[in-house]
Amino acid sequence: MKTNSISRFLFIIIVLTFFVNTSTIFSQKSDQFVVVLDAGHGGHDPGRPTKNGYKEKDIALKIALEVGKYLESNKDVKVIYTRKTDVFVTLRGRAKIANDADADLFVSIHCNAHHTQAYGTETYVLGVGNTDRNFNVAKAENEVIFLEENYEKHYEGFDPNAPESLIGLTLMQEEYVDQSIMLADLVEKNFQNKLNRKSRGVKQISLWVLHNTYMPSVLIETGFITNKTEGKYLNSKQGQTELSKSIFDAIMSYKKNLDQNIGESVFIPADDDFVVNTSEPEQIINNIVFKVQIAASSRKLEPKSYNFKGLSDISRETEGTLYKYFYGYTSDYSKIKQLQANAKSKGYSSCFIVAFKDGNKISLDQALKTTAN
Repeated sequence: MKTNSISRFLFIIIVLTFFVNTSTIFSQKSDQFVVVLDAGHGGHDPGRPTKNGYKEKDIALKIALEVGKYLESNKDVKVIYTRKTDVFVTLRGRAKIANDADADLFVSIHCNAHHTQAYGTETYVLGVGNTDRNFNVAKAENEVIFLEENYEKHYEGFDPNAPESLIGLTLMQEEYVDQSIMLADLVEKNFQNKLNRKSRGVKQISLWVLHNTYMPSVLIETGFITNKTEGKYLNSKQGQTELSKSIFDAIMSYKKNLDQNIGESVFIPADDDFVVNTSEPEQIINNIVFKVQIAASSRKLEPKSYNFKGLSDISRETEGTLYKYFYGYTSDYSKIKQLQANAKSKGYSSCFIVAFKDGNKISLDQALKTTAN
């Protein structure tokens, strides 16, 4: 009898252990939308110097923590911070945190500075089209590398002061630029329309930390702490709360846009079969395949028409942590433009044409310059 009781007890322990371990596994592999919030600078790196005593590292941290608090109220969102206190985190460390988390978004929060009374918000995504102003911003943000021990070893000779060093930074992030721009645009529109702030727009810039994150990534300059009025606003509780709520709203709008682009509800329109307009002459480009990218998401769906508003000929590819969904497959550039128009008519307003050669993605400009017909 005693042996049976012990056996039952052990059985219960084993079952409970199984369920605990199983629930842990499922929680680790949940479908939560993962956002990494990166408060710029920290520790012995205070950020941009100011005459009014405001510290960029402190303001950035307070805003990041506030954004995180809003996001954490949503059960579908998981928040990871690169820092939650006044500590120094290397650029490569920030990128590693995001990559190890397989994050859906990387949002870096900063304050701007200038020797004039310049003011306004800016949100940056990765790019090489640097104006002199953009290069100076990139140089200032990248120079934090020099504060790290053994930076020569860790950054493989990268020189923040050399424009040529910045050109190579776009390669790994290129796949996510479109999604990054979408979020950056939402952030700036919220600043301008909801907070009545001056928006200096969405800009592309060569930043090491954006380059090394393998997911859509933005760097938000919340304003100029060197401006007398704007600096006071950034350092105030009201300003930090308003900015945090505005950034939170932009992130949730971004997530909603992705979720709406691919849905699990059945949608079968009457005009399911799309007829290509044959009046436009063919523009066949040999060895090139064109597709229309209609969505990118962390959600994996079957490439069936009922998941994509009735569109057929859907393909799915995995790139990093994203599933990308494409419509059409043709070497005829005239036809792919018509397929793009059809996708837009179904509600995919931000869809765009992509080109492939020998199975590898190439720029559309490069594809159209191909003369082998």
